[in-house]
Amino acid sequence: MTVTSIASFAAASASSVSPPAPVLVSTLPTGAGADVHIYQDTDGSLSSECTGCGEYAWTLRITREFAQEHAATCLRRPRPMAA
Repeated sequence: MTVTSIASFAAASASSVSPPAPVLVSTLPTGAGADVHIYQDTDGSLSSECTGCGEYAWTLRITREFAQEHAATCLRRPRPMAA
């Protein structure tokens, strides 16, 4: 049987480093006043999130078309920010 103390587990967790956060590379307005934010991850992939409907999209291909299409068609107003 192996016994691991909580202190050694906490020390191991503290030494691990979180991956870098995605970087905001562009913001596209929607027709209803919301925004589609485009992020680039360290692996080159892109993701987007709409502040209106909340849609999240991700792609490995470096292209803005997926976000541009959503920005052109989303008719939801911006959602209130969580407190």
